[in-house]
Amino acid sequence: MLKKNLLHFLFFLILFSCQKTESIQQPVNRKAIADSAVVAFQKKIYKTQIDSIVNQYHFNGSVGVFKDTIELYRRNNGFADFVSKRKINDSTIFSIASISKQFTAVLILLKMEEGKLTLDDKASKYIKDFKKKEYENITIRQLLNHSSGLNNFGEKLLFKSGSGFNYSNDGFNALGKIVETVSGKSFDENMIELLKKAGMKNSSTGTSFTGENFAKTHVGNLKNQKPVDNMPKRLGNKEIGIAAGGVLSTINDLLIWNNALYSGKIIKPETLKKFMSKSTERQHPILGKMGYGLGIMMNDNKPVSYFHSGYVKGAPSLNIYYPETKTSVIILSNIADEEKGKSASFRPHLKIKEIADILENIN
Repeated sequence: MLKKNLLHFLFFLILFSCQKTESIQQPVNRKAIADSAVVAFQKKIYKTQIDSIVNQYHFNGSVGVFKDTIELYRRNNGFADFVSKRKINDSTIFSIASISKQFTAVLILLKMEEGKLTLDDKASKYIKDFKKKEYENITIRQLLNHSSGLNNFGEKLLFKSGSGFNYSNDGFNALGKIVETVSGKSFDENMIELLKKAGMKNSSTGTSFTGENFAKTHVGNLKNQKPVDNMPKRLGNKEIGIAAGGVLSTINDLLIWNNALYSGKIIKPETLKKFMSKSTERQHPILGKMGYGLGIMMNDNKPVSYFHSGYVKGAPSLNIYYPETKTSVIILSNIADEEKGKSASFRPHLKIKEIADILENIN
């Protein structure tokens, strides 16, 4: 029904924008009029639909939808801290979990641009622990697109490197060590430099964070919840790792990141193409079948989009970018009812993505 109504609206919008009226003496920018009307209608649709989802699922977190820098929808709902009743606002900083992987991937790509490594270099060239026979042929590219066969470091490979897909946090933490080796600086230092380069003034890592406005992560529901201990410092623990899932950010900063990254302002256009090109295929446990590039996921079908989900205990997140319209859809939360499973925690994220996909498909 939503798609049908949108198609009817756009049909009449086109008719309206193409009409010639004798009373208009000056040239009319019909495209600008049509674009403005479309934006107004998108704002209305997003507000009606996403507000309904926020209310239905009792969503606690932040949602932002932007067309380039134009805000189509924005809502902060609930508490950053359930004990003090501190409310979520535009400055609230969230754990973005595995959305962090695209930042780590970009750091690797920047080191490639500097001539300090190549994607087909073996990880064993930079990490002593990879010199063991089973790991010695794993390449940087295979770590980036999860085709290395690595699951947990120290275990037997799940398949011959380059022949399959297995999502591995340890693989991305190995990439973090490679960044340290070729730069001579800690991973935190490298990441902070990248965040500053992108213009993300309110982002950091879990181990370097010293500010305020952090959204404490919780497990449970709105009636009965408890905070996750030692956040955000615990993101640096072995079972997570900063390179795999330790970046902290805000809706505004992720918008800045999306616009800068996909416009070629952070890595060169030819490097960006490598980052965005499908090189493996993933069956995501929640989002389904998709392509995977170098630290980023993409739709196999229309609309064209690049995205990554993230989950650490109590923090489900999703960041989507639609390049054809330069639209960002960013959904960050700080509570998850783990007894109901991750699918339940991501239900509002998926519903919002479905609405965005419909609107993008009729552009």
